[in-house]
Amino acid sequence: MPNQYTQSQYGQVRMAAGLAESAHLALASWCQAAYPVVIVSNLERSLTIATVTESTLAAFSDAWNRHDVDALMSFMSDDCVFMTAGGPDACGARHVGREAVAKAFAGAWAALADAQWRKGVHFVQGDFGVSQWTFTGTAADGTRVETDGVDIFTFKDGKIAVKNAFRKARPNLPALT
Repeated sequence: MPNQYTQSQYGQVRMAAGLAESAHLALASWCQAAYPVVIVSNLERSLTIATVTESTLAAFSDAWNRHDVDALMSFMSDDCVFMTAGGPDACGARHVGREAVAKAFAGAWAALADAQWRKGVHFVQGDFGVSQWTFTGTAADGTRVETDGVDIFTFKDGKIAVKNAFRKARPNLPALT
């Protein structure tokens, strides 16, 4: 028994706690009886929807480095959006939908056939995530690209809904001799 209560007060506190617990259980039972479909469907939804983790983002990054567009698209939602690091708009270039996003992903390798995203560090908090990386590749003229960047993600139902890419603007490095 805690020192701040007398024997009588301690008994009253325990009885009140027991009543509160009983009331909570009764309310929970009533809610389940009154709204069984909602409770069950929300429980099932939370059990069946995969959660995106740092490991998920690491696997997504590995698919980029393998230049595997099919694997990349397996991580993306049906209504996905990809905003590139460069392009004509304030957001870079905005690609919406699976077909457009897959085409834009493949375009990264067309421009730099040896493109790689190295030194990946990944963070996830709820429906948002960040991947930090160093992008490397060789341009058609032989100059080299090496620059840091991040992807900012929004997740929905265990998939990537939005991938928003940012990277430092840095002049290409001379070709290796």
